[in-house]
Amino acid sequence: MRDELCDFVIVGAGSAGCVLASRLSERGARVVLLEAGPRDSNPLIHMPGGLARLAHFTSINWNYETEPEPALDMRRLYWPRGRVLGGCSSINAMCYTRGAAADYDEWVALGATGWSYADVLPYFRLSERQARGPSPYHGADGPLSVEDLRYRNPLSSLFVDAAVEAGFPRTADFNGPDPDGFGFYQVTQLRGRRSSAATAYLHPVRPRRNLDVRTGCHAVRIAFEGDRAVGVVVATRGTERVVRADVEVILAAGAIGSPHLLLLSGVGPAADIEAHGIRVHADLPGVGQNLQDHLDFTTLQECRRPVTYDFGLLEEVAVALRYLLTRSGPGVTNAAEAGGFARSRFASDARPDLQFHFVPAQIDDHGRQRRAGHGYTLHACHLRPRSRGRITLRSARSQDPPRIFAGYGSDPYDIGVLVEGVQRSRQILNATPFDGWRGREVYPGDSVRTESDIEAAIRRRAQTLYHPVGTCRMGTDALAVTDPHLRVHGIRGLRVADASIMPRLIGGNTNAPTIMIAERAARLIADEHDGAVRSGSEAR
Repeated sequence: MRDELCDFVIVGAGSAGCVLASRLSERGARVVLLEAGPRDSNPLIHMPGGLARLAHFTSINWNYETEPEPALDMRRLYWPRGRVLGGCSSINAMCYTRGAAADYDEWVALGATGWSYADVLPYFRLSERQARGPSPYHGADGPLSVEDLRYRNPLSSLFVDAAVEAGFPRTADFNGPDPDGFGFYQVTQLRGRRSSAATAYLHPVRPRRNLDVRTGCHAVRIAFEGDRAVGVVVATRGTERVVRADVEVILAAGAIGSPHLLLLSGVGPAADIEAHGIRVHADLPGVGQNLQDHLDFTTLQECRRPVTYDFGLLEEVAVALRYLLTRSGPGVTNAAEAGGFARSRFASDARPDLQFHFVPAQIDDHGRQRRAGHGYTLHACHLRPRSRGRITLRSARSQDPPRIFAGYGSDPYDIGVLVEGVQRSRQILNATPFDGWRGREVYPGDSVRTESDIEAAIRRRAQTLYHPVGTCRMGTDALAVTDPHLRVHGIRGLRVADASIMPRLIGGNTNAPTIMIAERAARLIADEHDGAVRSGSEAR
């Protein structure tokens, strides 16, 4: 194996990794960014409406599956995660939400000193290029473009009107002082084109001589000298080599990839690691624990009029041509155009504990199955699950995916909240604005009426909303993996900076918070290593 040297090796070119690579190289550091997947050259990534077809491209997706879930009829759930430059920000639905301010204050109460809402808001603003202009809650000069959708299906407006008629407030900004209410999602797009972490942060700075972006590089394990991480062993086309880090190794491989690489490298629960014949470098029992995700149920309704995005092949071609020629029409949609946040009767404080995403199309099996006819879908998810899961090793081979025990419904409270989410979904879809449009309810179906019926339907059909976090959580207790500066406990030169460090799942989509985490991590690193990293611009 041949050694190569730089200041920072970053594992994972997803939402966090692209931010870190851009910010650290901006300040003069020599950075190598490693990505297992390919470049983001697939045109469907950049046309927002291509989202529906991305599920069929396994080359840009890790295609994980959970272990059989006991509370969900022993089903294995499909967990798509981005395996491409930009990571999940290259394949997600582009909804820009941050959760509630109290979510971050709760992190502090759990031991994450310095991560209160007042602490993190400047980094949300630093990252954001808000098309509506700057405000106390929004920035307008950052790399990540956030704008209103340029095209909306008429059913999305009906949905918002129906939610208001059902008694919920209307809101124009889910990221202001209070996320409660229903309205249209803002999206991470720039003039109708996806604004991923790769297009926003990475591509504009690729010419930098101190930034080396490598795709098709699979991280095998972290290289150690004593109690210090000194690099990453990388496999490329069957050949292994060590990329050495003179300053730090930074894991940004996400809530699945980061704990998996730690475990493969001998960092985690000692007994579990030794069971696979791996030498223990640090006995950290919290690695892979504390897994949390938003469990989601979709209510699917047939539509009497052919206005939805349930297109045939010729219609898809026409949509794509219109988009290429004019950057307009259904090609700019993110599918989940409208939605909202609400409090269930179970909510323990003022924060919403239910989130809704309305899609003017029939969504079945993550879009992998196509249904005949026209319809619309309403997603409901429980934002504050009490259930916890874990990530463990399947084997000592880095090519083998980890075992994912999501733990959905291990606390029955979560299922009860989601039952109410389904009831609220029906309430909205049965409001008068949908009269004349509403057809047969496909799921859960007219025969599902009682709470026990709905609970059984959830166990049969609920799926992930793609928001796993928490498996390398920050804190100071015995189960914390990183400290509040995101340094791995007990190991020098090793940091984790991605969604895995969240102590608790925030109340919303997780892409914007992950980018915020990376922005703040870059500043923490700059402050700590001012000899290797020039001082950058202050968070505004």
